[in-house]
Amino acid sequence: MDRMFGQSKHALDAKGRVFLPVKFRPRFAGGGFLAKQRGGCLALWTPASFDAHVQAVEAQQEESTARFNRARVFSAGTEEVEIDRQGRLTIPPYLRAYAGLEGEVLVNGAINRVEVWDPGRWAEKMAPTEEALANDE
Repeated sequence: MDRMFGQSKHALDAKGRVFLPVKFRPRFAGGGFLAKQRGGCLALWTPASFDAHVQAVEAQQEESTARFNRARVFSAGTEEVEIDRQGRLTIPPYLRAYAGLEGEVLVNGAINRVEVWDPGRWAEKMAPTEEALANDE
């Protein structure tokens, strides 16, 4: 399985496009899947990673009404996307609104996916974990 690591900041343009870092682009040559993700960010999945994730969602959706509804929200909040020749990803308006994306965005490798964050939201959510790591907890 192909793993993705690192982070970079990029500007979101007026058309809702953001540059995907060069190191991630080859993994998305055939497109990908952009979805709402926990924590208020977006996840960009390669087709193979997305398929594995969908299989897990399908297996869990019959466990409870809450899991069934989570599968509904997941599928309704997912778009198949292409990376253009300039290496840009177009983020639909409703996904930008969900993630609070305006101006600058943070693009992170998240092992089996790429995450797209509002930098302020990322800092707020990750501060306790980074502090614990720095304090050797």
